[in-house]
Amino acid sequence: MLMSKLRNRWAWFWMHFAGLNRAGRIATALATWFAPPYKNRTYLAHLTKNSYVSPSATIFHNNLELERNVFIGDRVVIWQGQDGGAVKIGKRSHLHQEIIIETGGGGSLIIGSNTHIQPRCQFSAYQGRIAVGSDVQIAPFCAFYPYNHQFEADKTIMEQELFTKGGIIIEDDAWIGVGVSVPVSYTHLTL
Repeated sequence: MLMSKLRNRWAWFWMHFAGLNRAGRIATALATWFAPPYKNRTYLAHLTKNSYVSPSATIFHNNLELERNVFIGDRVVIWQGQDGGAVKIGKRSHLHQEIIIETGGGGSLIIGSNTHIQPRCQFSAYQGRIAVGSDVQIAPFCAFYPYNHQFEADKTIMEQELFTKGGIIIEDDAWIGVGVSVPVSYTHLTL
């Protein structure tokens, strides 16, 4: 009982300094020393107003906004390519391990509050916006692509231009099952 209280106090103290800058990332790493692995670490995101970004997450995005109590798990990648737009993650949302989020070519991503995204999902926001509502549940291995390549004769796929018919919108309270792929031709999901 005493050890449990000491562990919680340790994590609570260090999570007060958590953030995306270098010092904040170090504080988050210290907070995890006695924390259990994987989803059992979600409580760290709720100890303070700060969000929890796993020490093993890769953040290479200069327009990332995390609201309060966001949980970003192990080996999540948030990457910004050329002309990539904003990524905004709503309060109390959980992004579990090995999720890849990338923006480029004017694309952006918004995730609403209290949304839970399970491992190994891919969000490639190029040419269009991906908007995920609040209280959404996304199962593992889902993929979201609001773009496609042109299909011109005598050109390789690498030479084809990207195009979009619009962004992808997933409304509030939706549940996306395992392995769903949402390409450019499906731009509005109400499930």
